[in-house]
Order: sequence, then C-alpha cells, then structure tokens
Amino acid sequence: MRRPAAAFLALAGLLSAAALTGCSNPAKNQPTSARTWVAQQDNPPPVVDPQLPGEDNQPNNPGGPSAQPPDPSGKPGTAQDPNVVADHLDVPWGLAVLPDGTALVGERPTGRILQVQPKRAPVHTVARIRGLDTRGDGGLLGLAVSPSYDEDGLIFAYVTTKTDARVLRFSIGSTPRPILTGLPRGISAVGGSLAFGPDGDLYVSVGDTGHPQAAASSKSPAGKILRITVFGKPAVHNPDAGSAVYASGFHNVTGMCWDKQGRLYATDSGTTVDELDQVRAGAHYGWPTKAYGDTAPLLQWKPTRIGPGGCAIIGFGLFVGELTGKKLLAIALDTHGRPQGGAQPLLKGDYGRLRTVVAAPDGALWITTSNRDRYGKPDKTDDRVLRIKPPSSSTNSPV
Repeated sequence: MRRPAAAFLALAGLLSAAALTGCSNPAKNQPTSARTWVAQQDNPPPVVDPQLPGEDNQPNNPGGPSAQPPDPSGKPGTAQDPNVVADHLDVPWGLAVLPDGTALVGERPTGRILQVQPKRAPVHTVARIRGLDTRGDGGLLGLAVSPSYDEDGLIFAYVTTKTDARVLRFSIGSTPRPILTGLPRGISAVGGSLAFGPDGDLYVSVGDTGHPQAAASSKSPAGKILRITVFGKPAVHNPDAGSAVYASGFHNVTGMCWDKQGRLYATDSGTTVDELDQVRAGAHYGWPTKAYGDTAPLLQWKPTRIGPGGCAIIGFGLFVGELTGKKLLAIALDTHGRPQGGAQPLLKGDYGRLRTVVAAPDGALWITTSNRDRYGKPDKTDDRVLRIKPPSSSTNSPV
C-alpha cells in the first residue's frame, strides 16, 4: 500500500520543468448547435517545484502555525482555537482529504500545495506550481485526489495560465500532465472546482468568466459542469457522446457534493441570485436567460447575503461555506434530497469569509477561509484551515 505521508517527506530535488503553454481560446458567442463542446488535450508540462529546504514556517512566511499548541478553551478565531489546524496561509482555495486523514491544501496566488495535519502542526510544502496567471481570482484553484489514491497517488489541479484554464494530473515527485486544456480564463467567475463523483469520474466546474453569452453557447465550456475520466476524456455516459459537458446554464459553480444516493448538488454564485442546485445530467439551469424547461434551483439567495463557496454533505446535512455571509450554513435534506425546515447558521462571523468545504470520511468538515483575497479583511492569523465536527442535529436523519 502506498504511504502518502512518507512520499511527501521523501521529496528532494527539482521536478522536470517547462514553460506553461496555452491551447485554444474560449469560444466566442456562437449560435447553439447539436454538438456540444469537445475537450482537447495537449502535452506541455507546467513548472512544478517540490518543497525547498527551510521554506516552511519561517518568521513572517505564510504557512507557519501559531507558536503555542491549541487550548480546548480557546475562543474562535484566536491563536488557541482548537478548530484551526493551519494558519498564516495565502488564500487557500483547493482542498482534498487524503486516505491517511491529512489534507492537501492549495494556495491560489502562490501555487503552493501544502500537507496539513488534522490537528494543529507545522504544514509542509509538497509541491509548487509555477507559471500561473494569478490575476483576479486566477491561479491554483480546485484540487482533487484519485479515488484509488493509495494505489496510484494521483492528484488533479485546476489552474489558470496566461492563455487558458486547464486541469493537471500528477503525483508527488512526477511531472504534471495537462489532461484538459483550452478552458476559458478570466478575472472573475472562474469556477475551478474539482471533485470525484461516486461513479469514479472527475467533475469540473467552469465559470462563465464574465461572458454570459459564452455560457449560452453549446460550443463553449463556459458556465458548465464537465464530467471526464482521469485521462481527460469525456465520460462514457455523458448526455452528448463525445462531449465532456454534463450540465449547463451556470454562472460560477463554486462547489460540488454528493449525497449517499449519488445525487449531485452544486452551489452557483450569481450576479443577481445565488443558488443551490440539484444537478442532473443534461439539464440546463437558467443562466444567462431562463427558458421553458430549465431546472429550478432548490434554494435561492441574494448575492449580498450569502455568496456561496463550497459544499459538503454529511448524513442528511448539506453544508455551504459563505463568503459574503461569513458563516457555515447547515441545510437539512429529506430522504428525497430536498431542503426542509430552516437553515442553521454555524461559525457565524468567527472566521470571516469561508470558501472551500470538504467532508472527511470520519465525519469532520475541513474548511478554508478566504480573507486575504481582494474582498476580505484579514487579521494577523489569516488565512486559515479549519477542521470541525458539526453538531449531530445538523446531520441526523429527518423525522
């Protein structure tokens, strides 16, 4: 069996490097056609560095944990807060839990990939992706690990370059390979979420990047959720054979999660309304213009109120990180996967803007803050990675 932690600590030397190159431009506004967008693959590897000696945990260097160990009596947001497992990070965006109980966390502007322990401890840089375009909300975005990580050690990352956005595949110590290129890039509404579904396929959210007309075009991947194999090819049972498009009509999907019945949920951060959608293959969700036959959202909010980040499901509880709302929203689901009752706010105002939310097999939620982006007001310990056990009242079976 592969030993992830040992592999991380054994890193040495510089990985193979080459300049990042682009592929096709995002499709311009074109009339819809029967054929939806088909992904292209190319081979140029990005530049990736391993951990550099002495890089971690130096004074004034992002990534160092608080000097003192956590105290169970610590107040939320303080240096003694037991919910904080890492701090002083630079806009942690991507997050994936490993089989050994640790997590990989990606910093959007720096390209660093960090290994974080489930209890407060020094973080370790296991790789750094260079050559990124970090303007606006660009850089290193979503992270996902292979469902068979113990055997193959594969990591997947969504990144933006000067020419496109793309999905990379690599293992620690190997040269990354772009498996999906030519995705649209932009300053905002970039999407960039990655998650493996229960079917073993990789789901990729692509924002409209500020071009709603591209989201309306079947010839562009903008404003869509894609479903691909680990090789970047369209999944076998996609709605349009040969196309990676799984569902469409989104503005900026910020999170994807599945319940025990295999139902996919997505948080869509909009310009006029934020949504929680239950996503079905081939469905359209009404962006930029609603039409007859579009699928209605499960929940809607005003963007000034919520600003959804990622989502995660434990039991019958669906949890949404709120950027604008600065809290974790717990939504009870019934046996049909529909929201019931009122949503329960958690961590209200304790940690500022909450972005990525991931459920671990042990029932814990891992959460990243996003206070050092251009929208937040960071304090001296931001940004942070949290790990909490949600109250059982938020995950129990509905009556």
